Order: sequence, then structure tokens, then C-alpha cells
Amino acid sequence: MTKMAHWLVKSEPFKWSWDDQVKAGAKGTHWNGVRNHLAKQQLMAMKIGEQAFFYHSNEGKEVVGIVEVIKTFYPDPTDESGKFGMVDFKAVKPLKKPVTLAQVKQTPELAKMSLVTSMRLSVQPVTDEEWKLVCKMGGL
Repeated sequence: MTKMAHWLVKSEPFKWSWDDQVKAGAKGTHWNGVRNHLAKQQLMAMKIGEQAFFYHSNEGKEVVGIVEVIKTFYPDPTDESGKFGMVDFKAVKPLKKPVTLAQVKQTPELAKMSLVTSMRLSVQPVTDEEWKLVCKMGGL
């Protein structure tokens, strides 16, 4: 059996919030608009069934829920260059209590987490240890 990876995806809540993701239901929705090559590579690496933290950027700056990949990388029709793509996610569950960026930064075990070291990147890998700790911090 292949090992599942974990991820973190960022969205500005005024553009697409956790509540919007939940309202999309089981059919989920696409995650488009990525225009960074490293973030693109992360999207391309995602597999069906892998999970990601849903992070509210700018407003809130906190992990608020967990989403699951339901469709792998395919072309993003909003990209005129044809270089970038997207994946589809569905909401899995909210964190019982959001985990803020400040909390992550104050946790020594999370010092190397991409959320701390590559803050601007909109799609990030998350290690198994980071995943477990953030889930625990979020009440899961």
C-alpha cells in the first residue's frame, strides 16, 4: 500500500472560505488560481484520498478544517498560459478549534513546518508528525 501524503492549502476567506467549501458538499470544488511553480508541483503530486489542512490566509491566519483530494491535477481554464492546473477537494471536517499561525510559530516541534518557513506558498507539504500535532492542537 502506498503511503498517503498530507498537505496544506491556503485561501483568503473573502474569496473562498471554509464555509464555502463545506457548502460545496460531497461533489467538492476545484482549487484554481495557483500561479507558482512550486505550488503547481505540489498540486501535481497529490493523489485521490490524500488530505490537506484548509488554511484561512490574510484574515484569520488559521487552520480551520480538513479537505480531501477527489480529483487529481488537470488544466486550470483560468490560466491563459496553459502552464498551471488545479485539483478538486471536498470538505472532510472542521477542526474543533482553529489552529492559528501564532500557535504554530510558538510550537517548537513545528518550527520547520512549511507554514513557518515558506509562508507565502499557497500549497504546502505537511509531514506526518506535523499533521498529527496540528490535528491534536485543533481538538481532533
